[in-house]
Amino acid sequence: MFDLIVRNANLPDGRKGIDIGIQGGKIITIERNLQAQAQEQIDASGRLVSPPFVDPHFHMDATLSLGLPRMNVSGTLLEGIALWGELRPIVTKEELVDRALRYCDLAVTQGLLFIRSHVDTSDPRLVTVEAMIEVREKVAPYIDLQLVAFPQDGYYRSPGAIDALNRALDMGVDIVGGIPHFERTMGEGTASVEALCRIAADRGLPVDIHCDETDDPMSRHIETLAAETIRFGLQGRVAGSHLTSMHSMDNYYVSKLIPLMAEAEINVIPNPLINIMLQGRHDTYPKRRGMTRVRELMDAGLNVSFGHDCVMDPWYSMGSGDMLEVGHMAIHVAQMAGIDDKKKIFDALTVNSAKTMGLAGYGLEKGCSADLVILQASDTLEALRLKPNRLAVIRRGKVIARSAPRIGELFLDGRPARIDGGLDYAPRY
Repeated sequence: MFDLIVRNANLPDGRKGIDIGIQGGKIITIERNLQAQAQEQIDASGRLVSPPFVDPHFHMDATLSLGLPRMNVSGTLLEGIALWGELRPIVTKEELVDRALRYCDLAVTQGLLFIRSHVDTSDPRLVTVEAMIEVREKVAPYIDLQLVAFPQDGYYRSPGAIDALNRALDMGVDIVGGIPHFERTMGEGTASVEALCRIAADRGLPVDIHCDETDDPMSRHIETLAAETIRFGLQGRVAGSHLTSMHSMDNYYVSKLIPLMAEAEINVIPNPLINIMLQGRHDTYPKRRGMTRVRELMDAGLNVSFGHDCVMDPWYSMGSGDMLEVGHMAIHVAQMAGIDDKKKIFDALTVNSAKTMGLAGYGLEKGCSADLVILQASDTLEALRLKPNRLAVIRRGKVIARSAPRIGELFLDGRPARIDGGLDYAPRY
């Protein structure tokens, strides 16, 4: 007797008509025609069953703060940073917790159960850190939340930032963050990368750096990050987020840089929605896309995962917590529209991001945690095209969210009465 059996599921790897047997919060078996009973059974009816979505780059302390204290009129990164600098000294712990919990509610309905959030440590009160640690504890039954100590105003540029970052780590923040391109000089940016990697090595922590989030092709802190990763023996534990300057770099230099990144086993985290929105602001036409070289980095064997980055905050007035929206944009801006390309994009929202976050027990294999999402799509390509409803979200073998199917009704003579979310007219690959 199983606790739950999900029957007739299509899996991301292309297997169809699969039954998933769950007991004690774990996947016990994955097979066709499972001859067993369960306390609860769900018929996936040929729908895609995926492991949950994973967001390895987010700013939960700022989420849902759009319009506070005012709107970002220019829509630029720098005005967003200035706006957050105005809000940060007056925000309360209660406000931060409330907004973050409301976002987590939204995330669960979207099948997003793993999030890495950067937490601004620039305010010496560290009220953001206190709030996000409380949120991490509150959501632990349904969302795994990792926290990055992030000196938004610069590790060296902002007075007291060094002490504040160390205090945040002492309070229980999981990961060392930084923003070298926002330091006053290139030299201070380079020095900050070395210092932050040293802290991570001494404390045994991972590193996740906002790295080269600029159109400037001479912003090359990712080279330093890769070199320091090797120097301190941090291979596989370091992420370079954004890396938008690589979009503008000289091709010869990149031909040297990417092998160094691969040697360092850097995890790469582009943020397609925000990168394409904020970059290229000084361009007239042609206007740069502003996203890093996704295809080339994947082809070199680097682990590439996508982040949402922002939802309705000073930097980005849109967003819905839907990682498929992130992947949908990535397909367009990276020009990765082939069948195999789209499969890689879906992996960047799930298994690649799980690797970036170092998640244990993640996946659709025997012995993995029974965390699943049933989508109103038949495969990963349709999921990326349709951004469909999540029919069920399962955490440790228990359904924690449901959405009704999206059904269109037609009142036309001689035509079907119902359209199932567009699936009835999907191409057959």
